Amino acid sequence: MINQITALRVIPVAVIHDAKKAVPLARALVRGGLPCIEVTFRTDAAAEAIRSIHDEIPDILVGAGTVTSCQQADLAIQAGAQFIVSPGINAEVVKYVLQKNIAMFPGVMTPSELELAMHLGISHVKFFPAVAAGGTSMIKALSAPYPDMHFMPTGGIREDNILDFLACDKVFACGGSWMVEKKLIESGDFEEITQRTRRVVELVKKVR
Repeated sequence: MINQITALRVIPVAVIHDAKKAVPLARALVRGGLPCIEVTFRTDAAAEAIRSIHDEIPDILVGAGTVTSCQQADLAIQAGAQFIVSPGINAEVVKYVLQKNIAMFPGVMTPSELELAMHLGISHVKFFPAVAAGGTSMIKALSAPYPDMHFMPTGGIREDNILDFLACDKVFACGGSWMVEKKLIESGDFEEITQRTRRVVELVKKVR
């Protein structure tokens, strides 16, 4: 799973309020050349959205984000989530997900949180909120004492700054929501989502 995400370099992070929008959204991402989506558990539609994508588009990587409890993790995994992302690091949740043999990317921002991740056997973490927490400068500073850790910055990542993050050798991927903006999903403007996705795919080629 880590290798697949590293190859894509970008994870679209989507908030889906209407599960009926999930499959058209996922298909728009695939058309744009980015067969991956993280559906956040910020809405009641999250589990159903993940299940619909998993069942109807088997070639896409589908994960669950903003997972903050074992109960949410269980719902996500039962729905077909192939990876779990959390905004912070909760040892109970991390252990639970790893016991299910599912990839887990807990959120960290400090050295203490990084050490907890290492203690739990995690080498690839979400760095959140990336821009507010110091961006690439903070990632480089954290990487010095923890050279074996790899980061997925999320939070404030956009088309105009993603290359700065991807150019950092400790960044294995970035999470971003601008290509799956809430208003585009709710209005059904999946063509614009496809276009935005194509642009980011082209950007990524510059740092491969």
